[in-house]
Order: sequence, then C-alpha cells, then structure tokens
Amino acid sequence: MDEKKPSSIMVSQQGGMVRNVMNQLKLIFRLMGDSRVNLFAKLIPIGTLIYLISPIDAISIPIIGALDDAALLWLGSYVFTELCPPAVVAEHMKELAGNMIIDSHDEVVDAEATDVSDKQP
Repeated sequence: MDEKKPSSIMVSQQGGMVRNVMNQLKLIFRLMGDSRVNLFAKLIPIGTLIYLISPIDAISIPIIGALDDAALLWLGSYVFTELCPPAVVAEHMKELAGNMIIDSHDEVVDAEATDVSDKQP
C-alpha cells in the first residue's frame, strides 16, 4: 500500500484560528499579486468580496445569513487556492511558514524565585 508522504511545508499552529485566518488572507493577497496565477482564478476572491459587501444575500434569515457569508468566504478562498498552480501556492506558503518559525528554546529562562518581604527583621 502506498504511504502518503508528509509535505515539506510546515505551517506553525501557534496563535490558533486567528493566525490561520491571517495566513490564509496573506496567501490570497500574495497569489493575487503573482503573475503566474491565471486571471480567471483571480476573479474568485474578487467575486466573493463583491458578494460579501453587496446588499443582495442568498439567504436572508438573520443568523443563517451570516453563516452563509462565512461559508462563502471559506469556499471562495479554498477554491481559489486550489485553482492556483500548486508550485506557486507551495512557494508562497513556504515563505509564510518561514516568517512564523519561532525557536522556543531561546525563550526558556531557568531560574529560581524567592519571596522578599517588605518588613525588615
């Protein structure tokens, strides 16, 4: 059976969901500015953004309408990155991952703490 080889692109998960969303936005902006990405693929994020700010909504139920917009944003970003050339996406993701590498060994301080009272004996 063929084993799936792990990707060489490692994106740090520090920061949680907010960092992941910011990285996805950075990736989309980088891909939008890259001339190797097809012009028609670049229309997907533009169309998604236009739909988001337009007063026309596919579902006008208050809570479900917001979920509809969030799902459309996710789907638009996913489809856009999938339609971009994989080598270009990998290149940009590698650059983004390189900006996030944090060596936690440098941040560890080994020390002892003692209580100091304000009263003198």
